Amino acid sequence: MWYTMSYGRLVFVFFLTGCVSATNWHAPDDFIYTPISTDAFEIATWQKITNATAPIHIYIEGDGHSFNGRGMPTNDPTPHDTFLRDLATADTAPNVVYVARPCQYIMSPTCTQSDWTDGRFSPRVINSMAVAVKKIAASRPIILIGYSGGAMVSGLIIQNYPDLNVEKWITIAGVLNHSDWTEYFGDSPLSHSLNLDALPNVQQVHYAAESDKTVPIALTYKWTGGANTIVVPNATHNSFDNLVLDFNMD
Repeated sequence: MWYTMSYGRLVFVFFLTGCVSATNWHAPDDFIYTPISTDAFEIATWQKITNATAPIHIYIEGDGHSFNGRGMPTNDPTPHDTFLRDLATADTAPNVVYVARPCQYIMSPTCTQSDWTDGRFSPRVINSMAVAVKKIAASRPIILIGYSGGAMVSGLIIQNYPDLNVEKWITIAGVLNHSDWTEYFGDSPLSHSLNLDALPNVQQVHYAAESDKTVPIALTYKWTGGANTIVVPNATHNSFDNLVLDFNMD
C-alpha cells in the first residue's frame, strides 16, 4: 500500500492547464502568480522579487494530495493544506518565491500519475524543478527551503546541480531518504525516483516536528545524527505554530 500524507485544513482548488484559482487562499498582493515553463512541465510559482542582487528564498512544496484517505493515488496532487504557502508569504525578505511541484495547480499534458507517486523524485521531475529554480534565481544567492517531500527535491537539486548558487538548505518535516521512509512504514518503494546517499555539503538546518507521524524524528536523526537539527515542540507534520526559520549565514 502506498503511504498517505495527512493534511489538515481543507482548501478547495479548481484548476485548468495554465490557470489557477483557489477559493479559500489568496496570495498577498506583492506575490505574483508566475508559471514557469520547463521541458517536461509547467511549474506554478508565486513570486515576490524586489531586489536585483539580494539572496532569494525559494520554498519547495511537499507531495501535496498525492494519495487519498484509503492510500490510493489521486488524480490531482495539488495540496489541500496551505502550510507552506502561508509560511512563504509571511517571509519578509525582499525576494521570496513559493514553488509548487510538477502537476500541482497546473496539470501539464505530460503529467502522469507516476509524477506524484513512484516517480515523484524522478530525473525529469528533479531536472524540471532545477530549471525552475535557475530561472527564478538568475545569479542571486539562493536559500532553498524544502517541506516534507520538497526536502528530498531540494536536496537532489543541490546534489545534482552544483552550478546553482545555493548558500543554505533548510528542511521542514523533511524526507531526507525516501528508501528509509517507505521501508519504515512498509510501503511500496519509489522505484522510479532518485535518492540521496548523503546530505549535500552546504550549510543546512533541519526542522523536525516533535509529534510528526508522517516523517518521524527518528528518520531525520538517522541522516543528520542530530547535527543542525531543531526539534520543534508540540509541532505536527503540517502544524508548526510560530515557526521562525534561521536564514543567517555562518
